[in-house]
Amino acid sequence: MLAVSKTKPASMVQEAWQAGQRAFGENYVQEGLQKIQDCQSLTDIEWHLIGPLQSNKCKPVAAHFDWVQSVDRHKIAQRLNDNRPQSLAPLNVCLQINISGESSKSGLNTAEVKSLAEAIHKSMPQLCLRGLMAIPSNTEDDIKLAEEFKQMQGLFSQLQQSYDTVDTLSMGMSGDMALAIANGSTMVRVGTAIFGARSPKQ
Repeated sequence: MLAVSKTKPASMVQEAWQAGQRAFGENYVQEGLQKIQDCQSLTDIEWHLIGPLQSNKCKPVAAHFDWVQSVDRHKIAQRLNDNRPQSLAPLNVCLQINISGESSKSGLNTAEVKSLAEAIHKSMPQLCLRGLMAIPSNTEDDIKLAEEFKQMQGLFSQLQQSYDTVDTLSMGMSGDMALAIANGSTMVRVGTAIFGARSPKQ
């Protein structure tokens, strides 16, 4: 379970850590970097960037985060690889898939997955390909959501057959995590159900 702490103060991250949570997700780079600094005394904490990433922000992300789940193009992957310090373990990455096909959402289309996965595996040693991430349609139609989750599960299974590092299918949030888990999710991104309603972005 990934606790999505965006817009929440570091004190709430610390409370969740004291309760046993170790993996936290941030959507905004600057907010995440500040929170990482504020929580640096917490041992074995794991930071995931789950929001869109611009290429000019890859350097600090590569240096401070443990995971990036929103890799959606070769340029971003290459910059993360090139800026990951050699002193750190390879950066864990997931490819973000635009499974709903909405133009307003980031992500690869399904036909682009194979080539980017291959490029990361063959020529980006400072990255470790861990799996796929998706944000499904914003709908209460469980049938439509289940179809999208099943498509993701199929893509994930194909990727697993090619790469032994692939073990993560990140999909499902507070409102649809049960359906996501039923359709193969190995990681749910939970914010509201842990921290309460999101505060407006400042």
